[in-house]
Amino acid sequence: MKIEIAVENIKCGGCASSITKKLMSDARVESVDVDVEQGVVTIKATENAAYNFSAALLKMGYPESGAAEGIAAAKAKAKSFVSCAIGRVDNMVNK
Repeated sequence: MKIEIAVENIKCGGCASSITKKLMSDARVESVDVDVEQGVVTIKATENAAYNFSAALLKMGYPESGAAEGIAAAKAKAKSFVSCAIGRVDNMVNK
């Protein structure tokens, strides 16, 4: 099953790295592709993956486009900033 989700707050490769690492930790996920420019996360998961990936992305600070407003959007942006920083550090350590 292939799922494409347009999300907010993706700024760089650090964000993409954090998203990929977190989603790939789920055994049902076969692959993750993050298009930073378009703000789209494409997830290939097993057919029986009845999991709400949008909720997982929101928890990381990358809400589905148009899904978060007001304070929820501000909280998501703050979470994505931290996630982005962690992804950048991971990328630097793994080089």
